[in-house]
Amino acid sequence: MLTRAEIPVPVPADDEVLVRVLACGVCRTDLHVVDGDLPPHRSPVVPGHEVVGEVEQVGARVRGRVVGERVGVAWLRSTCGECTWCRRGAENLCPSSTYTGWDADGGYAEHVTAPAAYVYPLPDLADVQVAPLLCAGIIGYRALRRAVVPPGGRLGIYGFGASAHITAQIALAQGAELHVLTRDADARALALELGAASAGAAADAPPVPLDSAIVFAPAGELVPVALAALDRGGTLALAGIHLTDVPALSYQQHLFRERTLTSVTANTRADGAELLRLAVRLGIRATVTPYRLDQADVALRDLAADRVHGAAVLVAPSA
Repeated sequence: MLTRAEIPVPVPADDEVLVRVLACGVCRTDLHVVDGDLPPHRSPVVPGHEVVGEVEQVGARVRGRVVGERVGVAWLRSTCGECTWCRRGAENLCPSSTYTGWDADGGYAEHVTAPAAYVYPLPDLADVQVAPLLCAGIIGYRALRRAVVPPGGRLGIYGFGASAHITAQIALAQGAELHVLTRDADARALALELGAASAGAAADAPPVPLDSAIVFAPAGELVPVALAALDRGGTLALAGIHLTDVPALSYQQHLFRERTLTSVTANTRADGAELLRLAVRLGIRATVTPYRLDQADVALRDLAADRVHGAAVLVAPSA
């Protein structure tokens, strides 16, 4: 449950910037943090990790960031830079990684601090358009890569919220044939509007065997459904940070014939930079439902009840 509170403006550490929040996307991960689906790392904590804002102050050791610069603060807040995974370019797997809105206060506030090395310079897109890219977009892009869609291949997407509807646009621009499976009728209509070849209910079988699939919905019961829909050699990527328990799988029905089941864990900074470049080049447009910053609790309730069309974004009063 969210509680409104007056808190002091945070002071940035020597390696951090202080950012005035202009907009902050509302991610399903925020809902998992608030509802306790994810174990608390800090309590209380301000959620929010799709932050668009302006730098108001830079720490003493910060280079390359200036006051007034428009930046994005995303989910990945810090890594150690020294472990095996960091050294091989897989900082998303760093055991010492920390996260905005989970380990440290996030963007459901007027100000947020973030390590300068982990904020993104932003393209010239509207605040409400950029905000969903900073997690929904980045994680969806990483999931799309993990799904290994072959050129011109058939991609199935299970669940069609903020991340999925951005990912769908990238996949279509790259030449995939898209099939969307989701319980929400409005989301199915949006999928068809964006160019999906078909849109059915979440438990339905797609009209054709799939080369690849991504499960965005946090519903473990969809894993065997999606695996069964894969063609020979197909890959299923699980995009969520939280998933309900997966039912028992049948080796012959779900995994045999070289099907692959993989997961997605956070992202690297390189993922984020590449996604932001792609979004501009491909003309990606998020479908946005805006809320005032003081309506964060309403936005989370609407997200939990599947009442959000596309992505929910909190907008600061001064933005």
